[in-house]
Amino acid sequence: MMKNVINILIVLLYCLPFVYFSMRQDFTNGSMLGYILMIALSSILAFFSRLNKSIITFIVGNILSTIISFYFVGQMAGNERWYSYFKPLTPYQLLLIVTILNLIPQMVAMMVARKLRKMIRKIRTLPLGRL
Repeated sequence: MMKNVINILIVLLYCLPFVYFSMRQDFTNGSMLGYILMIALSSILAFFSRLNKSIITFIVGNILSTIISFYFVGQMAGNERWYSYFKPLTPYQLLLIVTILNLIPQMVAMMVARKLRKMIRKIRTLPLGRL
């Protein structure tokens, strides 16, 4: 039961449009801080998703985040500065590229979680006298 609650919480947190927020931060402030926060937060979610043995949560969460980001990027359609800011790419192209590149640190976080899980399992199997 608790595992399902954690998975739902992870998916809900993934529903934040990370890439859109990053692009918006870049557009309004000219700052890369949004991209750094996106990488950190999505990697933490991927870590806990893997630690909880739920790759489906990772996949569904990333898909939902991308769809929601697409929606918000579409809402900026009337802003000509928004479209010219990301040249030579369109905002939609940048969204896809950043989404795909954001999968790399998430995969690394998932590999770390897997190794940590194996290490914890190994420690738990040791007899108490050998600790």
